[in-house]
Amino acid sequence: MPRPHLLMIGSGPEIMRGYMLQAAAARHPILLIDTSAPTWQLPYIRDHVVVSDLSRTAAVAAAADALAGRQHIGGIVTYDEFQLLTTAKIAEHLALLANSPAAVRACRDKATSRERLAAADVPSADFTWVESLQEAVRAADRMGFPVVLKPSSSAGSMGVTRADSVRDLARAWDVAIDGAAHQGFEGHSGGVLVEEYLDGPEISVETLTDQGITTPIAVTRKSLGYAPYFLETGHTVTGADPLLPAVAPTAAAALRALGITHGISHVEMRLTPSGPRIIEVNARLGGDRIGQLVHHATGIDLAGAAADLAMGHHPTLNPTRASTAAIGMLYPTSDGYLTQRSLQPGRPGDGVEDFQWLCQPGVAVTLTPSSQHPNNTRVGFAVVTGATPEDARHNLSAALERAQIRVHSSAAHAA
Repeated sequence: MPRPHLLMIGSGPEIMRGYMLQAAAARHPILLIDTSAPTWQLPYIRDHVVVSDLSRTAAVAAAADALAGRQHIGGIVTYDEFQLLTTAKIAEHLALLANSPAAVRACRDKATSRERLAAADVPSADFTWVESLQEAVRAADRMGFPVVLKPSSSAGSMGVTRADSVRDLARAWDVAIDGAAHQGFEGHSGGVLVEEYLDGPEISVETLTDQGITTPIAVTRKSLGYAPYFLETGHTVTGADPLLPAVAPTAAAALRALGITHGISHVEMRLTPSGPRIIEVNARLGGDRIGQLVHHATGIDLAGAAADLAMGHHPTLNPTRASTAAIGMLYPTSDGYLTQRSLQPGRPGDGVEDFQWLCQPGVAVTLTPSSQHPNNTRVGFAVVTGATPEDARHNLSAALERAQIRVHSSAAHAA
């Protein structure tokens, strides 16, 4: 019997997703379907097919059939939010273990998510689905300010903004509509959600669901900035975080309400005065290297666990560490063009695990997320570890202070 291969749909950028592919390939031979020929992925894959658009299910199914004719496929996975629905449909086509397309669609469509959470009495936010600015005004008046406007299929905070008064709604509407135009999926009705603003610290719960049973793995504590947008400036994971037992039941209830029975999930919530309330559920490993933070802090390899689950194996979840890991993002000082970037040398034992630049000198950078510049709100990031949360915060602050960036309003001054 030939060794079963794991089919991966999309691979994403190496800087943020490379560790995921590497972890999966260390456990299983990988087949890849992607929109361009592999480059950095080549050491980790056994075969591949290129398609023009991963959202076109028929084309991806044909590519999967071609790979299945050459190799034995035993599982399927994606780490990309925008490929979740296609992956679920291809799993159904190949009779592989995965969440149902209906469950994935319920997570991706934020209006459906809110409806299902409400029906199951899982605390989230009051919301109204609207199709015009006038409807948004009426919804905000009913809820009371502040409110949050977001595309109903948003990801990565694209198009999500806060409005503190009726004067802010036109701006917030334009931002949300811009995001909605570029984040839909097959069968999605579009539109914008006007939501109650949830006050309190933001966290996510990283979970593993196997045959419908959810195990909480870690809490990620988030830092946000650049209001009225919700730009994530950092994430911190601590092994054996005492908050985990308090928030895990809400995360598990949200997954049940949405029909998630399989895989790694990233469940976002706010710790409000009335208790934890769900922001959204992502049926995949968290971005921003959160899986890597969990590995540094606990020893649990979520990327590898996702691959094992896809192949029908039951991952080992025993923590082997209890430290803290954090990632911090470098944002531009203003809108303009990145003219200079530099990094002063570190010192031994400074806790820095990685530092990466995300923008080259000469490119336009912005503090206003938009479809024209979806990735240029961030200039770089640092990943650090520490024995305690205080150590990690100190190491992260020191690492980010070593980075120097300059932004100029004119492209003529760019390198």
